[in-house]
Amino acid sequence: MKVRCNNLCMGFQDGSRRIEALKELTFECADGEFLSILGPSGCGKTTLLRLLAGLMKPNRGTIEPVASQTNGNSRILLVFQEDSLFPWMTVMQNATFGLEMQGVSKAIREERARSLLDRMGISGREHSFPHQLSMGMKQRVAVISCFLSEPGLMLMDEPFGALDSQTRSTLQQELLSLWDQKRNSVIFVTHDVEEALVLSDRILVLSSQPGSVVGEIRVPLPRPRTRETTLTDDFLSLKKDIYRLLKIRKPESNHVA
Repeated sequence: MKVRCNNLCMGFQDGSRRIEALKELTFECADGEFLSILGPSGCGKTTLLRLLAGLMKPNRGTIEPVASQTNGNSRILLVFQEDSLFPWMTVMQNATFGLEMQGVSKAIREERARSLLDRMGISGREHSFPHQLSMGMKQRVAVISCFLSEPGLMLMDEPFGALDSQTRSTLQQELLSLWDQKRNSVIFVTHDVEEALVLSDRILVLSSQPGSVVGEIRVPLPRPRTRETTLTDDFLSLKKDIYRLLKIRKPESNHVA
């Protein structure tokens, strides 16, 4: 699925004060692209995902989704950093919820889920509830649920941000392995430069509030990208380029496609 944002502006009223979260934000995510959004805290990254998910409407500007050319899929799903699961549902029920909403029979949706649950190391926990799981397991279930629903566009709001370094690295690789099978479009918000470089085809860097695009980094590094990749000269050079962009307070041009 392809999506283009044109001159997005979004602000909120905080008592007597007006807070501008996004200003004249224009960019495009190509069909099948893994696009990461980087920026300082409060630059509007989460606001952007909520706009893309249709949870809010922009004050100005447009969002233009175009269904995937390969399967015609136009569904959009959002995975949060935490609390993406229904607490009253089991692991299996959470994992297959999207398929249930699509009318898929219980037998088929559970068959599809079991292979992913096994692959992601959650086999045997099908009847557990979210409060009985570690944070890493919860995020695995949330990612599985999203992939099983096969959306045209997956929006991910720092889904691994609350995890320890080792678990985070493991889930990054599991996410990429799942994504590589279908190549759904992904817009992934993170504050971690290394995570963005490991995961992405392209990275957009936003300015401080109000968020505008200050630059983009294309990531030509071959996949799969391992821990060894993060030690290469090419990786470290890209990392430096991103840190230079993160220091920019005001964009010279905010139009990126």
